[in-house]
Amino acid sequence: MDLTEATARVGVLRREIADHDHRYYALDAPSIPDAEYDRLMRELLALEAQYPALVTSDSPSQRVGGAPSAAFAPVTHAVPMLSLGNAFDDAEVRDFDRRVRGLTGEREIDYHAEPKFDGLAISLLYRDGVLVQAATRGDGSTGEDVTANIRTIAAIPLRLRNNPPALLEARGEVFMPRDGFARLNARQAGRGEKAFANPRNAAAGSLRQLDPRITAQRPLRFYCYGYGRVDGRLPDRHSERLDLLHGYGLPVCAQRQRVTGIDACVAYYVELGRLRADLPYEVDGVVYKVDRVDLQERLGFVSRAPRWALAHKFPAEEAVTVLENIEVQIGRTGAVTPVARLKPVFVGGVTVTNATLHNEDELRRKDVRIGDSVTVRRAGDVIPEVVGVVLERRPVDAQPFVMPTHCPVCGSDIVRVDGDAVSRCSGGLHCPAQIKAGIAHFANRRAMDIDGLGDKLIEQLVDRGLVHDVADLYQLDLPTLTGLERMAELSASNLMAAIGASKQTTLPRFIFALGIPLIGEEVARLLSAEFGDLETLLAQDWAELHARKQAIAKANQKARKHNVDHPERPALPVQDLPLRGIGPEITDRLSDFAADARNVEVIRRLLAAGIRFADNGAGQRNADAGSLALAGKTFVITGTFSQSREVITAALQELGAKVTGSVSKNTDFVAVGDNPGSKASKAAELGVTTLNETALLALLQARPGSGS
Repeated sequence: MDLTEATARVGVLRREIADHDHRYYALDAPSIPDAEYDRLMRELLALEAQYPALVTSDSPSQRVGGAPSAAFAPVTHAVPMLSLGNAFDDAEVRDFDRRVRGLTGEREIDYHAEPKFDGLAISLLYRDGVLVQAATRGDGSTGEDVTANIRTIAAIPLRLRNNPPALLEARGEVFMPRDGFARLNARQAGRGEKAFANPRNAAAGSLRQLDPRITAQRPLRFYCYGYGRVDGRLPDRHSERLDLLHGYGLPVCAQRQRVTGIDACVAYYVELGRLRADLPYEVDGVVYKVDRVDLQERLGFVSRAPRWALAHKFPAEEAVTVLENIEVQIGRTGAVTPVARLKPVFVGGVTVTNATLHNEDELRRKDVRIGDSVTVRRAGDVIPEVVGVVLERRPVDAQPFVMPTHCPVCGSDIVRVDGDAVSRCSGGLHCPAQIKAGIAHFANRRAMDIDGLGDKLIEQLVDRGLVHDVADLYQLDLPTLTGLERMAELSASNLMAAIGASKQTTLPRFIFALGIPLIGEEVARLLSAEFGDLETLLAQDWAELHARKQAIAKANQKARKHNVDHPERPALPVQDLPLRGIGPEITDRLSDFAADARNVEVIRRLLAAGIRFADNGAGQRNADAGSLALAGKTFVITGTFSQSREVITAALQELGAKVTGSVSKNTDFVAVGDNPGSKASKAAELGVTTLNETALLALLQARPGSGS
């Protein structure tokens, strides 16, 4: 895969992962198994490792989890609540141990092994021993204030015992025991209410109730597994620190164990797996943590997770059932996804009736046929996947799937471009399925951020002919919305306010919201920075621009060779390349989009409705470069700082700097924090200037609004 293909694929992966993060963390309504999410994240990490220049501060690889709900006040975590790296087999666990021993120089490591609970991560803040605040993990930096609900959980002490420190932040998992879950669902059924799918959904839904009285009725439990901020000296081992927290009155899991060496870790994993079905709570794996805190500090962190901890996941749960039919669903770009309709089967704690088959090639590779008995894997608590076919059970009348030639929604031709794994409906803006999916994408939090515009409401708006494209959203009024099913006046008013607020946005968000194929958030940002305003972007002659890019690249190659071969002569200038990181596949899609008069008309109506861009880049592009303190300077950031990389990157960009992911001879500065990676060594090799955090902050003094 070349850079152009990687850029496009990274954009797709980031969009998908961000959407799944939102569904899992903010909506408590995930749509894919954990195993599939992990596969997407691993693919993204592999591509970013292969092409470091593609790494950006807003990549899911640089952050954890999802955004907090607007229903609760935000809480900023003083110490980020990071996620854990995952391992799925013994070989990956042993690789983890090998890295730990190599980085620490220790011959053998003491680990703390504990169950990986399937619940909701929580931070509890105690001042002078009294619980003053509780927050969800959220995106790792900012969570939701759920103090009122946490106070209703009997397992969580409101006041600590035995002379706790003046400030203590305990961290752990809120979960629902199996027996409590069974009782809750029996009560739900008795009331004629919908049962919960599994204990994790029940726990998350219970903790995020707006009415704490409802939470108080739910059988929630809590186990402490760590800590954040603590005033005062703590023991030197993680296991001893948990013992101390337990002494303060915080519940700690009895199944935890200190073990020596990786063989003992694997043995613990096998034993817990054997006991898994009989445990009073759901677990989906084991967590190993280096027990000595001094070694933890020496190992430090990567961008998303500590180097000193690892989650060893249990195999996804599987079952066999009959595939009764294969239907197709149409996405916002017309992508046709085959969906398996299954004979109901109980797997992973829920009854499963359907599963995605991804695309036609994947379906052919697995040779899945209608009537087959198939193995269904369900990781976590979401829609499963068809792993494969039980060939020995294949009936003689099993039917191969035939991709339809026409869209089942609008009747347009279904086409597949050579080299593309996905077939697509050609109906475009005439296809209601694409319209619905396109509106949902437009309203996404990372696009136009129209809170309250969910799938069910979009379906009503389109099916009733009230909305034909995204521009129609801005013509809706309160009487129209209150006339819809299950739409109270307060909800309608809130939605109208959200639609109004979305008119003030940024150019990258707007470009991303348009749903142009291959245009993810990062490409949208690059396009915005390159062209500055929407009119210039849409009016580009892409063929001419790519030709100019090639000519500049050749001229730069000659200039560099001249400058090296003839140092005594005046140096030839090296020009910056246009469209850096944007290849012809992306610009072909842009060109097709801009050539469609219907798309241009929708944009015209959106602008006429009052959409404005706070960062329309024309002014900044035309500003005097000398007015920006770091204009023309290229930075690379490595290591851990007191502020997040996202904050540092934004501050540097505000002063005109370019922030990239890899060090080269064209890099001006490398900002080096704690526990830096190989980029610091690369900077030393190339003679690139390095800045510690103090020096970096000095450079940022000129940042507007910093108050420094």
